[in-house]
Amino acid sequence: MSSTSRLAGGSGSAPSLAFSSLCIHQLFEQSAQRNPNDVAVVCGAETLTYTELDRDANRLAQILRSFGVGPDTLVGLCVERSAKMVVGLLGILKAGGAYVPLDPLYPRDRIQYILQDAQARVLVTQKSLRESFAAVPSDLVLIDSDQPAGDLASISSTPPTPSNLAYVIYTSGSTGRPKGVQIEHRNLSNLLFSIQREPGFGPQDVLIAVTTISFDTAQADMLLPLIWGARLVIANRETTLDGRLLAGLLRDSAATFMQATPATWRLLIETDWNGQRGMRIFSTGEALPLELARELMKRGDEVWNLYGPTETTIWSTVYRVRGDEEKSVPIGRPVANTKLYLLGENGRPVSAGTEGELYIAGAGLARGYLNRPDLTAEKFVSTEVDVQPDARMYRTGDLARLRQDGKIEYLGRLDHQVKIRGFRIELGEIEAVLEQDPDVKRAIVLAREDRPGNKYLAAYITLASANEPTRTALREYLARTLPDYMIPAAFVELQSFPMTPNDKVDRNALPAPTSSDFTD
Repeated sequence: MSSTSRLAGGSGSAPSLAFSSLCIHQLFEQSAQRNPNDVAVVCGAETLTYTELDRDANRLAQILRSFGVGPDTLVGLCVERSAKMVVGLLGILKAGGAYVPLDPLYPRDRIQYILQDAQARVLVTQKSLRESFAAVPSDLVLIDSDQPAGDLASISSTPPTPSNLAYVIYTSGSTGRPKGVQIEHRNLSNLLFSIQREPGFGPQDVLIAVTTISFDTAQADMLLPLIWGARLVIANRETTLDGRLLAGLLRDSAATFMQATPATWRLLIETDWNGQRGMRIFSTGEALPLELARELMKRGDEVWNLYGPTETTIWSTVYRVRGDEEKSVPIGRPVANTKLYLLGENGRPVSAGTEGELYIAGAGLARGYLNRPDLTAEKFVSTEVDVQPDARMYRTGDLARLRQDGKIEYLGRLDHQVKIRGFRIELGEIEAVLEQDPDVKRAIVLAREDRPGNKYLAAYITLASANEPTRTALREYLARTLPDYMIPAAFVELQSFPMTPNDKVDRNALPAPTSSDFTD
């Protein structure tokens, strides 16, 4: 498959690349054969060569096959940041299954819900986390145990194809429950081959991985270096939160490639990180402010802005910052075999200078949402705009504009979805959970940025009873089911919400939180 050279409602062209006939783990195996003694993964004192990583992943694959794992079998993966995390990922793929990445810091209720929703047959975890999963419905495989692998030859297994699932990643859902996005091997390989061409990646690179495994860009972090024979350096959790530690890791590892959210890049700059030669800087997860882009250009050889929703496989566009941008940083041109559309309310392309909703078509489109045919049909829509009659495109909900210079400018969301530190959050999910608290009558949650660069969540509530819950109690209630990044920093109690003439909550009229709204 190849893309056409024109963007409907846009400009430029997406490079055309042939699909790989191999699955992701097979691409890794080729890399391991080419680079058997080279270091593949480093995490602190842990180091694995390509041969060692391939061996350990094969052993795990044998165990998983004995549990019946095969094509499109979903397997949970919940392991602390370590080389074992990569062994788990590759082992699941080698067994023929698809992994469901889970952050160990997620609330137990959230992990249990995801495993049940995914109908995960097995959960790959480690000894230190075992007791946390006593109640989960899946069989446990401990990646750091001495569990015998068995005889692979005696276990019948149908090999996966590029059209089988590679992973299912859960994102925030507006109904109060997360939803699983199904990504196939061919979706992922298209992206990895495209990135190898532009911005460019090869065996000489050293990639620093700072993103949690439950975030979609972490999949590119872990797999991009391994299929191209480069070195993957995994920052431990403490390092990802400390700018000085992270700056030291970048220096000591001679890093050439790191992608992170604007918040992480600000964290580095605030600790007086001056950058280093040979470093290519990639900003992803949310809009890149122009002033931050200019600061980053002083600190690396190249600065790139990457854009893409989970449903179109991590990154859909790339843009190299040149330094001559005047008002904002564009999102750039599509990756290989990908087309962008800016459409108006009538479903037709908009003209240059006009705002439109961004749609994405091409090789990166996910299979859809797991067990959600209704939502899949709503978001993955058929199109008659310049593509094959049976083609689909993903309705992003992002507002964009085609500028007169041909570059596409991201303008924000059309709904109540936001990005905080790169994490995609449906505000409706937080509101739905808050309103389950018996003391809360109604809740509205906003992402605020009262000070540039300091984005946070604020919850506005009206009470259902005379019992006034403390802010600590509300945070603890939410923490039972929501991850830390979805817990509001401020809680504002109101007698009633300001309303528009159309009898809707006027979100723009909600007051800025005071200092007392952040603490009890």
